[in-house]
Amino acid sequence: MRLLAVAGLALLCLLSLTLGVTGTGLFDIWRGENAGLFWESRLPRTLAAVLSGGGLAVSGHIMQHLARNRFVEPMTAGAGQSAALGLLLCTAVLPGAAIGWKMVAAAVAAMAGSLGLMALIRPLPPTQPLLVPLVALVYGGMIGAVVTFFAYQGDMMQFLGTWMTGEFSGVLRGRYELLWLVGITSALAYGLADQLTLLSLGRPTALALGLNVRRVTGLALVTVSAVTAMVVVTVGAIPFVGLVVPNLTARLTGDNLRRSLPLTALGGGILVLGADILSRWLRAPYEVPVATTVSVIGAVVFLFMINQRPARG
Repeated sequence: MRLLAVAGLALLCLLSLTLGVTGTGLFDIWRGENAGLFWESRLPRTLAAVLSGGGLAVSGHIMQHLARNRFVEPMTAGAGQSAALGLLLCTAVLPGAAIGWKMVAAAVAAMAGSLGLMALIRPLPPTQPLLVPLVALVYGGMIGAVVTFFAYQGDMMQFLGTWMTGEFSGVLRGRYELLWLVGITSALAYGLADQLTLLSLGRPTALALGLNVRRVTGLALVTVSAVTAMVVVTVGAIPFVGLVVPNLTARLTGDNLRRSLPLTALGGGILVLGADILSRWLRAPYEVPVATTVSVIGAVVFLFMINQRPARG
């Protein structure tokens, strides 16, 4: 399955590198024609889509294990909205702040938002699993309303639209490199795979097995917050990736994160890059925001999954 995913991602990368308004193909670029276009725009855009998709899928998978619920993901459960709030406040207080400081502000706000969600869902009864995504959606909506209010008061609605709608049209060399940290952070999260698998069994069981629950939970929340913040700062919010992809990979590989996380990262890259290619093709030479395309695809796939009856043994 991993080899098939790698092959699919490689084909999408080649297609992305050949797709553009100018119609210049890879053969022309290899011959030296429009080589600057390749290095300045097409390659950075392709890498940005893969890194964003893989990071969001991995962070969504981690959050689902923390919440012990398959129906939550960072971008719709408060982390994405909180990252936008941190960006908004940083921009309002320090308009000339460097991108690094904005990322730190977004990450801290995303961490606070994720901690708030965990505090809200902890007392919910495990016999009512649908209460968790319901609370998460309401919680994220409330934070989003606060963000919109402050943006309107500060005449920053245009900036807010940029952060809350993910798209890759502005990705160029020198303006996407922060996403390499997303890939590095997601790779480091693989070291927590076994501990998170134990944590998903429940706090009492994890403690009985000798797991340091507080430390693992803290590291996992830092990972989710950092990845969410870096994606929002660089390309904007892209929903459904952290919801749909982990559910699909869990059906194929089970709940063992050591087996499923690599496939989750590949699946996230495939979804976002495929959606970006479709967004460029639908109304060429214009573009549809990739967040819109991913939302439509993700909603259809998710509705199919929740309505699919399990096979009888």
